[in-house]
Amino acid sequence: MRISTSQYFETSAASYQKNFADTVKTTQQISSGDRIQTAADDPIGAAKLLMLQQQSELLSQYSGNMTTATNALNQEEGVLSSIFDAMQRASELAIQAGSGAMSEPDRVSIAAEIGEIEKSVFGMLNSKDANGGYLFAGSKSSTQPYVRNGDGTYSYQGDQTQLSVQVSDTLRMATSDTGYSIFDSATNNGRTQALRTAPADDESRVTVSDGLLNSTSRYTQSFKEGQPYTLTFSSATEYSIVGKDGIVTSGKFDRNEENSLTISFRGVDFELGVNLQPDDTDVDAVFAKHAFVLEAKPDSINTTRSSGNSTAQVTGTDISDPGAYLSTFPGGGAVIKFTSDSEFQVYAQPYSDSSMPIEKGTLSGKTITAAGVTFTFDPAPAANDQFSVQANTHNTQNVLDTLSQLRQALVLPDTDANSASKLSNAVASAISNLSSARDRVDLVRGEIGARNNALEIQKQENLSLDLANKGTQAAIGDTDIATASVTLTLQQTMLQASQLAFSRISQLSLFNKL
Repeated sequence: MRISTSQYFETSAASYQKNFADTVKTTQQISSGDRIQTAADDPIGAAKLLMLQQQSELLSQYSGNMTTATNALNQEEGVLSSIFDAMQRASELAIQAGSGAMSEPDRVSIAAEIGEIEKSVFGMLNSKDANGGYLFAGSKSSTQPYVRNGDGTYSYQGDQTQLSVQVSDTLRMATSDTGYSIFDSATNNGRTQALRTAPADDESRVTVSDGLLNSTSRYTQSFKEGQPYTLTFSSATEYSIVGKDGIVTSGKFDRNEENSLTISFRGVDFELGVNLQPDDTDVDAVFAKHAFVLEAKPDSINTTRSSGNSTAQVTGTDISDPGAYLSTFPGGGAVIKFTSDSEFQVYAQPYSDSSMPIEKGTLSGKTITAAGVTFTFDPAPAANDQFSVQANTHNTQNVLDTLSQLRQALVLPDTDANSASKLSNAVASAISNLSSARDRVDLVRGEIGARNNALEIQKQENLSLDLANKGTQAAIGDTDIATASVTLTLQQTMLQASQLAFSRISQLSLFNKL
C-alpha cells in the first residue's frame, strides 16, 4: 500500500490539532476549576451535576421560604401577644366591675376603658403583614377580616384557609392562622339562660343566673338532649329540676352560705340569688312561688351589608318559623340579593356568580321572610342590595362580641335586684369567655412556637443537604489540579513533538527524494 504525501500531511495535521485541543481543554479546566466543560466531557457526570444543581436551587428557594415563614410567624406571635395582654386587662376590669363595692360612675369609667380595649383589639385583628395583606383573613388577604355590623355585633369575613409554604421536599409549613380558627372558635361558656315563669310580677326575691358551662361534653351529651328544664323550689332549702324526658333531679342549698348557692346540673352551673324583704316571714313560701325555665339560648341571626349597597340596614331579625329554619337555613350562612326594589333571592354560602338560588320572594313593606327567618329593613332595600347572613348558635363567641356585651352591660343603671342580676350574668359570662379566648390564643401561640422550632430543625437539615450537595458537585465537576497539571505537561510535550513533526513534514516534496 502506498502512502501519499498528502495523506501523511493530513494525518500529521490532525494529530497536531488534537494535541492542541487537548492542551487548550486541560488549560481551561485548570484555570476555571471545572472538569466538565460540556456534557460531552462526561455525559454521566454532567447528568448528575444537573440534578445536583436543581436540588441546590430548590434548597435556595426553601431557605427563602423559611425566612418568609419565620418573619410571618414572628409578626403573628407579636400581634397575638398584644391581644392577649389586652384581654388580660379586660378580665381584670371585669372582675373589678363584678365587685359589689363598685358605684355606677366607677362602672361607667370601667366601661369606657373596656370600649378602648375593644377598639384596640378590633384594630389588631385587622392587622396587615409586610406585603399589605390582612394577617388573619386566610387566603382572602385583601378582605378586611372583621367588620362591625349595624347592630353592634362583629362578623368574620375571611375564609378558613391556612396559608403555607414549602420548606423541604416533604414538608409544608403553615405561615398564618385565620381569625376564625383563633377568635371565632373560642368556646362560649355563657350559652344557656334561665327565664322566670313564676311569679308573674318581677319581684326578684329569688333569681337564677343564666348559667356557665363547667363541662362542654356533659352539656352537649346531657343538657341539650333533655332541655328545656323546669326549676322549682319546695322550700328555702330544696329544689327540683324536671326535663322533657321526665327525669327529676333534686338537690339542697343553704341560702346563708354563698358557696352553697350554686346548682350544678348536667355540665352547667346556675347561681341562686336571694333578695328577701323585711316582711318575708314565711321564707319557704316565698321560694315555693318561684319557677324558672333552664335552656340553651336560641339561635340569633347576624347580618352584614355589602359595601356597594344603598342606605338600607337590617334593623331586626326573628326566627319566625323554627321548623323551616332548622330544615332550610344553610349551615354555612346565606346571601340575600335583591334583584329589584321588591324581589329577592337567597343563596347558600359560599356564593358565586354561578350559584343557584335556594329561595325567592317578594318584599312586604319593609320585611322579608326566608328560610324561616323574618328580616326587617330600614329604609327599604333597593335593587342589587346584598346582605350576608350568618346564624349564631352561641356555641362559640369571638372576643370582640364579648367585650362589646360587657361594655354595654356596665353602662346600664343598676336600680334593682333584677338589673343587678343581669349585670352579674354579663360580668360572669365575660370573665369566663375572656378566659376561654385567652386559652385559645395561648394554644395558637404554642403552635407558632412549635412551627418555629420545626423551621429551625429543618433549616439545619437543609444546610446539611446543601453542604453534601456542594461536596458531591465538587467531587464530580471540579478539576483535580495535581492530576490536570501532570496531564497538561504531557500534552504540552506531545504538542511540541507534533509541531516539530508537522513542520518537518510540511517541508517535504517529491524532489526531496530524487
